[in-house]
Amino acid sequence: MLAVGGVAAAIAAGLGGGPVTQVVVFAIVSTALILVVRPVARRMRTERPEMASGVDALKGRQALVLEKVDGQGGRIKLAGEVWSARSLDSGESYEPGSQVDVVEIDGATAVVM
Repeated sequence: MLAVGGVAAAIAAGLGGGPVTQVVVFAIVSTALILVVRPVARRMRTERPEMASGVDALKGRQALVLEKVDGQGGRIKLAGEVWSARSLDSGESYEPGSQVDVVEIDGATAVVM
């Protein structure tokens, strides 16, 4: 922002402006840019969308049941990989070929419903 103010002052000098004109142009342009750009930059920094990665990115995805999944265990295909899984409700079971939703990842086990 200050560099742009310096360039504006250099342009003013090139157009025949005196030292006072150069300082005034530098001050006005630099101050205007700081007042405009700084709030926008601050807002952009605080409103950055969170991107899920790793196991957090798997929560909420659908998976295909490969082996019967119940409260004790089972196998699913999640994001192209085979995962061990268990159902969220221990009384619930899912048969091979059915779709399930991943609720959370507990260690190396997907908790599904």
